[in-house]
Amino acid sequence: MELIRGFQHFRPRHRGCVATIGAFDGVHLGHQAVLRQLIAKGREMGLPSTVVIFEPLPREFFSPDEAPARLMSFREKFIALRDLGIDRVMRIRFTPDFRDMTANEFIHKLFVAGLGVKYIVVGDDLRFGRNRSGDFDLLRKFGKIDDFEVVDTSTLEVTGERVSSTRIREVLACANFDMAERLLGRPYSISGRVIVGQQLGRTIGTPTANMELHRLRSPLSGVFAVEVYGADKVMRPGVANVGVRPTVGDLSKAILEVHILDFKQNIYGRNIKVVFRKKLREEHKFDGLDALKAQIARDVEQARRYFDL
Repeated sequence: MELIRGFQHFRPRHRGCVATIGAFDGVHLGHQAVLRQLIAKGREMGLPSTVVIFEPLPREFFSPDEAPARLMSFREKFIALRDLGIDRVMRIRFTPDFRDMTANEFIHKLFVAGLGVKYIVVGDDLRFGRNRSGDFDLLRKFGKIDDFEVVDTSTLEVTGERVSSTRIREVLACANFDMAERLLGRPYSISGRVIVGQQLGRTIGTPTANMELHRLRSPLSGVFAVEVYGADKVMRPGVANVGVRPTVGDLSKAILEVHILDFKQNIYGRNIKVVFRKKLREEHKFDGLDALKAQIARDVEQARRYFDL
């Protein structure tokens, strides 16, 4: 799958495609239905499929302190789109200049001059351009002039409720991982590269693999029983903490750290996937490292019981 890194990287080969645009946070079942519809239309028309996304997300740009927690980092989203069979991702950097672009300019620059789009599928609540003045109806007006078709998406429901990123955030906040899996079509996970941390875990007998979350805030917080993939060739059970480590008090933003049970290999630099299965407790501040060490031992024992080890 090809990544187009902004308007300046458009090439003649990118003209002529079917496209959609949105946040696609989580790439959940509702998103997947839209994307499969797009891929099928592309095959019917003999055209590549292109997904247009913003980075950062508009709400993160305008109100970073109030923006919702991300379900996915950009890298995770890219991989999920690739695995579904999307041909290209167009990433638009959300900047002050882009914010000031009119809706008409946006449509012409992106869909007409840049992508030469022939078919667009979007939500009928889509808003874009300066002051959010662009919408579904404006796209359809351009389509009649520039010869492209615009269709809206249908709503997908699970247990009588609309599948949405907002709903998934709500069930994750309640640690309802079974429902999150039903809405996503797969277990909820966080993936990333293992980085070198303070190595405090080694000093208290529970070494951890640390990962940056690459998002303003996490949809999860606390201590969890998890499955770890990518440390070696098999699934490894573990205990993960997502948070700011209040006992140590050295973090301004959350990270994920996972202790892989009965595992001692060096995996720095390796990409791993952490699948969340059960919440064990909230993150707490303890009175010193001895109290923290004792609690971690209890967490590990809980995880062992969960995995029947």
